[in-house]
Amino acid sequence: MRKLTHTEIVERQLSKATQSRLPLCVVVNDIRSLHNVGSIFRTCDGAGVEKLWLCGITGYPPQSEISKTALGAEERVAWEYQKDIVSVIKKLKQQHYQIVLLEQTEDSVMYERFQPQAPTCLVIGNEIGGISDELLPLADAAVEIEMQGIKNSLNVVVAFGIVVYHFHTCFRK
Repeated sequence: MRKLTHTEIVERQLSKATQSRLPLCVVVNDIRSLHNVGSIFRTCDGAGVEKLWLCGITGYPPQSEISKTALGAEERVAWEYQKDIVSVIKKLKQQHYQIVLLEQTEDSVMYERFQPQAPTCLVIGNEIGGISDELLPLADAAVEIEMQGIKNSLNVVVAFGIVVYHFHTCFRK
């Protein structure tokens, strides 16, 4: 076994760059940390997300803190900023997107048991408060990640990465 060189990795990724994006968009609301926003861009690029919506107080490019963690993904992933998340979600529902919240609710299911239906919109909330209550009635489903320890959640980007790659696997089958 040997590690791939940087050149080999870049060549492999460029050959994949022509693949179509997944029928999956992501909406983030009120993400406070610009480093988290950059990581979300980078994860969206890696997972093949078709579009990223940045809402509320979430920062957006160009900002050096985003670029530092996005490493250019902010230039590759289609994105849009809209202050009002409710209007974005309503618009996506009209376009027949399945609205899935990454949130612990009375009705949420463990992410690994959930089968997204194309097209899907995955919604991520604030690092502390999670999803806004006003979005709950607009959702078609909610997924969560089982926690074994004393903490009740993961970092927002880590949780997003786990779930978006589950969705990636479901759509690539």
